[in-house]
Amino acid sequence: MAYLYLVVAIVAEVIATNALKAADGFSRLGPSLLVVLGYGVAFYCLSLVLKTIPVGIAYAVWAGLGIVLVAVVAALVFGQVPDLAGLIGIALIVAGVVIISLFSKMVGH
Repeated sequence: MAYLYLVVAIVAEVIATNALKAADGFSRLGPSLLVVLGYGVAFYCLSLVLKTIPVGIAYAVWAGLGIVLVAVVAALVFGQVPDLAGLIGIALIVAGVVIISLFSKMVGH
């Protein structure tokens, strides 16, 4: 169940972060409300995840996958396509998350 909450936390954070761009400095009500709601859901779900998964592992997965998904959504919605250095950095983040998820002795303990 913890990994389901982690997925919800990641998706909510990605929605909130991209809504933050659309909120235009909190000058647009709809996106601004989505920011507050999205981050609220993200942090609540992350707090539930931390009952089971160690904070270092949970945060690494949450932040790493969040970075990748925010970059994908930003490219598709806002036309903010990463350059080669950005793509290499994102690939390294994904590699780190995979290594942590597959090989860390702390996962699930």
